[in-house]
Parts: sequence; C-alpha cells; structure tokens
Amino acid sequence: MAIESDLKPLLAHVVPFTLVMFRLAGLFLLAPTISSALIPGRYKALLTAMMAASAYPLVASGLNPPEVITLMDLVPLIASEALIGLCIGAIAALPLLSIEMSGVIMGQSMGFGLAQVYNPESNADSEVLGQLLFYIAAGVFAAVGGVDQLFGGILKSFHTLPIGAFGMNQAPMELFIRTLTSGMELALRVSLPVVAISFLLMIVLGIVGKTMPQLNIMSVGFTFKILAGLGILVFATTALYEATGDEIVRVLSQTLRWLSGLPQGEAHG
Repeated sequence: MAIESDLKPLLAHVVPFTLVMFRLAGLFLLAPTISSALIPGRYKALLTAMMAASAYPLVASGLNPPEVITLMDLVPLIASEALIGLCIGAIAALPLLSIEMSGVIMGQSMGFGLAQVYNPESNADSEVLGQLLFYIAAGVFAAVGGVDQLFGGILKSFHTLPIGAFGMNQAPMELFIRTLTSGMELALRVSLPVVAISFLLMIVLGIVGKTMPQLNIMSVGFTFKILAGLGILVFATTALYEATGDEIVRVLSQTLRWLSGLPQGEAHG
C-alpha cells in the first residue's frame, strides 16, 4: 500500500504522457525527412519517446485527461491523437511529393521511363529525376526549418486541440485538397520547361527525319532530348529552389494557422 501511494503521483502522468507521445508519433509516420524509411523503426520509436519526454513538461499544465479511464476508453483517445500528427505530416509532405511528380513527368518526356531505381524514401521503385528532385525538395524543407516548425506547431496544438477533442469530422480536408491542388499546379509549372523543349525537339527531329531519311534519327534523338532536358533543368535550378521553397513555406504557414485555430485563408499557387 505504501508503494502504491508513493507511485500514485507518477501514475497520474502515464495516460497524458502516452497521449502526448502518440500525437508526436503521427509525425514520424508521414512528415517529410523524419518519416524516411532510412531511419529504422526502433530509432523512430526512441525519438518519439524522447521528444514526448521533452515536450510533456511544457504542455502538462494544459492537459485535462479523464480522471478515471479504462483501456477501452484509451484506444479512441490514442487514435485521435495519432490522427492529428498524421494530418500534419500528410499535408507537409504534399509539396515534396509534387516535386517528385514533376520529375516523373520530365523523365517520361525525356525518355527516362525505363530508368527506374530503388527509392529508400518510399520503399519502392521510382524514376531517376523524380528521386533527385525529391531529395532537393527535402533539402529545401530542412533549410526553411520545416521540421522545427512542425514540432513547434504540434506543441502549440495542445492549447487549441485539447486531448481527445479531435475527430475524423475535424480533419482539415479543405486544407488538404487546396494543398493537393496547388501541388499539382507546382508539378506542372516545374516540369513545363523540360516538357516543352522535349516536345520542340520531337518536332524538329521529325522534320529532319523526313527531309534526310538517311540519318538514323531514332539513335540520336534520345540523346538530344536527354541533353537538352538536363540542360534546361540545370538552368532552372534557381527557379526550382525558389518555387519549392515558396510552396513549402506557404503550406507550413497554412498548417500552423490550422493548428492555432485561425482561418487558413486562400491558397496561392
């Protein structure tokens, strides 16, 4: 009995600490860079527990978990908290996936459709340009402080989204759809220069092939398209960096506004 009374103050923090940990754990499932398949699962679990231990003293005063709770009551609370982290991570990952899509579009127009490599980030095969641009976007995400902003935003969310108060009907679907739409627009804008030069080269090579049939256009056409596409991509690197950075900053800002309980405003591509 004496031991139980001594542990009672400590046991009172077990449930709220667990809920804080699961809200943070949602980020490690979908958020850019920290959800990478290159990070072993046990390390992610350890990082989640360490982050929760660091964050809990900062948010403990604002937590109001039920005084009496059973295991059946705890399961929906855990799912609700994990859903918050999943929503944040999914929205933050959309700009990076959009940039990867632009690389896929460029690769298809340049003839890289057959050149697929294993992508450890998605644990699947992906095209060379798509994987390259995804890593560039991940670097931009880290450079603008994306990971820090996500963790800072999820800590602030404990004041606007109390424990157990979040449900599926509160998921930011409108924000998700707007971000997905602007991401598609970003992918098209980024890939358009390379697609355009590839299209023009196809027209020119077709004309040359008709006027000088003795030339083996098929053997040199792929080389010209690849060189021209890569050349345009190199010259557009600065614009790519700015467009990606602007989109990531905008999405992070909209996500943090949602976590703060403020209107998200209109999305701008």
